[in-house]
Amino acid sequence: MKNKKGIKDVNGHSGANGHNGQNGKNGKNGKNGYSNEHNGHNGIHAANGASAKDKNKDYRPTEKEPFMNERQKEYFRQKLAIWREDILKEAKDTLQHLQDENVNHPDLADRASSETDRAIELRARDRQRKLINKIDAALHRIDDGTYGYCEETGEPIGIKRLEARPIATLSVEAQERHERRERIYRDD
Repeated sequence: MKNKKGIKDVNGHSGANGHNGQNGKNGKNGKNGYSNEHNGHNGIHAANGASAKDKNKDYRPTEKEPFMNERQKEYFRQKLAIWREDILKEAKDTLQHLQDENVNHPDLADRASSETDRAIELRARDRQRKLINKIDAALHRIDDGTYGYCEETGEPIGIKRLEARPIATLSVEAQERHERRERIYRDD
């Protein structure tokens, strides 16, 4: 696909003025009168008012690309941010639910059941609070350039593992070694 001038942007998307992460000359608006938007992270410009996030929605990193290039970093940054937002929304919903359900049940069995449900819900939220800390740490690693590399060996973790577990800090092999050591010491 080519734009009006036959030029593709850095990610192969055409735009009215986008070229290699730069605005069109003289800062003119896109062909429909909308100004190009700048993503801020990966230099993607969107034409016709569509955001860069919408254009990257269908993107999936592959092993064929250079590992942890700017496009992959932005992909994982967005994936982690969306995951974080979802967890925070769930936590807010849970808090609202717990406040709304602050009913004193006359029946002891109902009260016990309600307290058990509440304890389970609070435990789940505590696990998610810890998960948010790991997501924040992963976002920090993206910013400092260490995201996607094993903390133990320094080798790439791999796209498939990061897709499955975006907060991973160890490669599959290093994780297996870690779990084996954990099992050995736990059995003692």
